Amino acid sequence: MGHDSETRAIPPRRAAGAARAGAPFDGGRGRAAAASLASIVPGLRLLTGLAIATILIAALYFGRSLLIPLALAALLGFLLDPPVRLLCRWGLPRVLSVCLVVLFAVGVLVGVGVYVTTQLTALSRDLPTYQSTIRDKLHALRETATRPGAWEGALKTLQTMQKEIDTTQAQAGKPAASAQKVEIVGPESRPTRVVLDWLGRVSEPVATAGIALLFVILMLMDRRDLRDRLLRLAGGDLHTATDAMDEASGRIGRYLRMQFLINAGYAVPMGLGLWWIGVPAAALWGFVAAVMRFVPYVGPIVSAVFPIALAFAVSPDWSMVLWTIGLILALEVLCGNLVEPWLYGSSTGLSAMSIIVAAMFWTALWGPLGLILSTPLTVCLLVIGRYLPSLHFLEVLLGSESALAPPQRLYQRLLAGDVEEALDLADEIVEERRVSKNGDGSADALAGFYGEVAVPMLRLATTHHADVASAEHRLRLATGTAELVEELREQYPPVPSMQEDAPRVLCLGARWEVDVLAAAMVAHALELRGLRAHAAAQALPSTTAFELPADGRPGIVCLSVFGTQPQARVRLIARRLRRRLPDVRILVAAWSASSDLLDVDAPRRLGVDAIVADLGSLLLHVDHLSVRGGNGPGAAPIPPDDAARVHALHRSGALSPAHAALYEETIRRVANAFDAKYAEISWVDAERVLKPASALAAANQGVPRELSACAHVVGTNAAVVVADLARDPRFAGNPLFGEHGIRFYAGTPIRDRDGRALGALCILDAAPREMKPADLELLAQMADELMRRVQERAGDAAPA
Repeated sequence: MGHDSETRAIPPRRAAGAARAGAPFDGGRGRAAAASLASIVPGLRLLTGLAIATILIAALYFGRSLLIPLALAALLGFLLDPPVRLLCRWGLPRVLSVCLVVLFAVGVLVGVGVYVTTQLTALSRDLPTYQSTIRDKLHALRETATRPGAWEGALKTLQTMQKEIDTTQAQAGKPAASAQKVEIVGPESRPTRVVLDWLGRVSEPVATAGIALLFVILMLMDRRDLRDRLLRLAGGDLHTATDAMDEASGRIGRYLRMQFLINAGYAVPMGLGLWWIGVPAAALWGFVAAVMRFVPYVGPIVSAVFPIALAFAVSPDWSMVLWTIGLILALEVLCGNLVEPWLYGSSTGLSAMSIIVAAMFWTALWGPLGLILSTPLTVCLLVIGRYLPSLHFLEVLLGSESALAPPQRLYQRLLAGDVEEALDLADEIVEERRVSKNGDGSADALAGFYGEVAVPMLRLATTHHADVASAEHRLRLATGTAELVEELREQYPPVPSMQEDAPRVLCLGARWEVDVLAAAMVAHALELRGLRAHAAAQALPSTTAFELPADGRPGIVCLSVFGTQPQARVRLIARRLRRRLPDVRILVAAWSASSDLLDVDAPRRLGVDAIVADLGSLLLHVDHLSVRGGNGPGAAPIPPDDAARVHALHRSGALSPAHAALYEETIRRVANAFDAKYAEISWVDAERVLKPASALAAANQGVPRELSACAHVVGTNAAVVVADLARDPRFAGNPLFGEHGIRFYAGTPIRDRDGRALGALCILDAAPREMKPADLELLAQMADELMRRVQERAGDAAPA
């Protein structure tokens, strides 16, 4: 019976094909075979990857005689290309520029070699005068070493026991085994063979240097053609290939420049300190230290040996040796813990562990030159892994950024039951936000943590709730999150309410424990803003009535709900709330909402006032209802030094009609770069916002300040991005946006030299959209460039 049912379920075409093949069709076996093949695919991919990696490593090892000069040439090309381009901008032909730069670099190397040789020759002449000092110190060390010490008795006891054992073995007829020393004396080396041996040792590095120099000249000559060929090899996506090459060259260039500055800054105090101590050839050892620090890890140790050994030989006592060691240790500690982290920053993007492993790997393949090239080569691998999805594991293994996003990190800490580490992570993120967001207060920083880390963590937990999470995982997550919120409430206590007439806010969880936890986070964020908020300890029951807080009837209810389709649940809860509280304003935080739930007409269909998907929008709606009662667009904040800011605007010359052509050009470039329908330059005056060269407002009239989104940019002196103006309480119902059908806004401040926001450069579009951080940074750069050109023109127009 089961076989018949399987046969009837076979599609006709597949059954006919099986009949023509002369074999019965078995759907169960086919599915089992497909599942078996699918199970071995990951293993095959791993074996294929290991085989390819083995071939590449073998190619790097056996082809090192050619690859090392190429890598050295590429590294030198990064250093020499900027001066070549500078000479070309001055009008010299590229061939002549390359020849001049290469000749200058070779001349510098030859001059350095001559200087070092001269210093070493002079030092070698003085060394015989230090023989007596060295002999006396070695004699003193030998006496100290042979003097009876604390372990003398133990050593004598061991020697006595060894003699007794040897005696016992001899008496028993088992003499102790002794090995006869055999010395092999080779034939006497002839002078010709010695010379040939030295030539063989010198010829290889000289040949490598010559080949590298030739490659450098060819790379600098044909830089454009070489770049085009690399782009062609990278594939058809010129955008990705160009970004990858720009990032690789930028990271390596910054690394080399920073290392040069650090090494030069290390060499100067090193030479001066050794000169003050009295070590001979102090300038030479400072130069050697600067050069050797280009070799990771080993270089500083090697450079420290020479001055310490010379101080040992020169001074009759130990004071010079101790002072030299102290100077080197102080410079290393200062450089390694203060200067290098400050200057390097994220110039390479490599983690400390990856730098160490890469140094060992490239040294094993290519020797000492591999150690010098390890960091630039590893940076190239990091960039390749960032832009090629199939090699993304390289970015994970080598990058300095965390392998897990902050919500994932917090989720893992809570799954492991490590609430203390989760709290440390929360404190770290809050502190980072306070530093990076222009000194945000604790309220905004903690709200940012809740909205960007904690709530997405709960959203991640809901996706894993039924399939991979066990009962113990769910218990740890719920318990740990509750403890985390409680600890954060103790660290950041609620701010006393400053508005007695502001409506009370009740935060409710719709159904699950995660809803209740999110509601507790919302309540804490609102309390830190000076609002009277209360979070229910349990989710709303399905049938029985719920209790209102004892401190008063709420005027606003914030309902937290996870799930992609919670419409029925939200509609039921809204009806029950309306029956108990007819005048209450209901805000729904649909943390996992689908696109249809975030439609403009969705609140009306569900009987609520607003539906949001993030904590920031929810806080904006609550502030809007608390301050303005939900009526009309929200007014922009006024800076405390607004009078001085307006005075600076009029003195800057930005309002002069002479800049009309500049403004039109800027607006055209901005709209084209961001593919936006409109772009505007807004200068925020005391009462109105002036918009020169705008397609939406007259330049001489402007718009009222309370209706302009750019006034919010100036009021906060920070960028403002609104993905959908129709869903933002500050701008929903704004007649200016409604008249022109504007749904998207992104603006960045235009600041003067004192950092005051005089206006805003913004883009507007007719459809909702998102703004990437890189795009927002580019918009800020264009705003800075605009202000720089305005100030230059104003300076040229000023009377002498």
